[in-house]
Amino acid sequence: MADFDAIFKAYDIRGTVPDQIDAAACRAIGGAFARFARSEGAESMVVGRDMRPHGAGLAAAFVEGVLAQGIDVVDIGLCSTDMMYFASGLLDRPGAVFTASHNPARFNGIKMCLAGAAPVGADTGLAAVEAMVRADPDPAPAPTPGRRTGRDLLAEYVAHVRSFVDETALRRRRVVVDTANGMGGLVVPAVFDGLPFELDHLYPELDGTFPNHPADPLQPANQRDLIARVLDTGADAGLAFDGDADRVFFVDETGRSLPGSLITALVARTVLERRPGATIVHNLICSKAVPETVAAAGGRTVRARVGHSYIKQVMAETGAVFGGEHSGHYYFRDNYGADSGVIAALMVLEALCRHGGTLGDLVAPLDRYASSGEINFDVANPGAVVEAAAAALAGNGAAQDRLDGLTVDHGDWWFNLRPSNTEPLLRLNLEAPTPGEVEARVAEVHELLADLTVTAGSP
Repeated sequence: MADFDAIFKAYDIRGTVPDQIDAAACRAIGGAFARFARSEGAESMVVGRDMRPHGAGLAAAFVEGVLAQGIDVVDIGLCSTDMMYFASGLLDRPGAVFTASHNPARFNGIKMCLAGAAPVGADTGLAAVEAMVRADPDPAPAPTPGRRTGRDLLAEYVAHVRSFVDETALRRRRVVVDTANGMGGLVVPAVFDGLPFELDHLYPELDGTFPNHPADPLQPANQRDLIARVLDTGADAGLAFDGDADRVFFVDETGRSLPGSLITALVARTVLERRPGATIVHNLICSKAVPETVAAAGGRTVRARVGHSYIKQVMAETGAVFGGEHSGHYYFRDNYGADSGVIAALMVLEALCRHGGTLGDLVAPLDRYASSGEINFDVANPGAVVEAAAAALAGNGAAQDRLDGLTVDHGDWWFNLRPSNTEPLLRLNLEAPTPGEVEARVAEVHELLADLTVTAGSP
């Protein structure tokens, strides 16, 4: 039996198969999402899936639930998450993709959007879908069932992705790509076909059992093979995609993994060269190098909470042309406001080709600060700890804001504490001018949290 308490998250639906999420649950969720989509004016939706072995059966059950409610389905089959967003935008209808992104093979889930790739998160429809499932998991069918049709959108998706760069500016570069047996194995070769890059592709086979390493490049261990190949072959750059290929991480020619904030700043600067004065959105734990770079390029920045539904919402409200997160998500207004790892990859490679030097040299002027990375603390009540920290630090001269948890800015260094949306964890991100100062400041925050009777977990 499905565990709805466990699988409905802040941004999507996700859990282990079959104990937390199974075909019956997906059929019920499909019916609920169909009813919700109809309330928003939809008559049909797009459905796709990643390469996980149980994806086909779960997606089929979801489609059954949708069709039973009289909503048509355009089945786009195997796809990356950003390909589903593209289909939703191109066809102007809601969408759903079965994926558990970077999670291990036993997981699966559903990412959903409304027409035009508009986000569906806890505050923008997901809670309503959950309430419908709980209230009536087996609703009466519509008088006339919906119809399912198949459509192959890969060629149109490729053309769309490549429209973000000037192909005449591209030059021969040796690029190593690790798609970790995920959906990048489908979309990356298609996008790069015919471009002047020498592509060295690690683990291209679609295999949702992830036989080589987990499809989570945020973890340094999962970039080891990529880094080794870059160094062994003298490649100009390395690209690591997560399981559903909506995120990308970059490795320079020296094997250094580049922080998402550096890539956000680089892409923002590139975008502003084409759209002077535009607005750029970044989440509040990105480096100060991002707003500084945007300001120097004549743009305007807006801070947002961490998470794709929040970034997309702020972009829509402000008309921003680009948004970036430290976690490897990069969003583009001309991509229906959605994130795409492969669009970001092409834009960085175009900037590298125009630069003419190395990727390390290209990002060096943006690399101004040191970061702690995300450190997690295991606490019983993260929200209460945040409140206690805010009270303890009030009046110490540092600026505080509560956009997402607690941000404390001392000018030359800052930190953010925020509760996890999905786990009983408190997350710390801290930035300072040097690695030594980062270490010292992290120790200060540790001491503060210890005084607040927090039990620290392993970073």
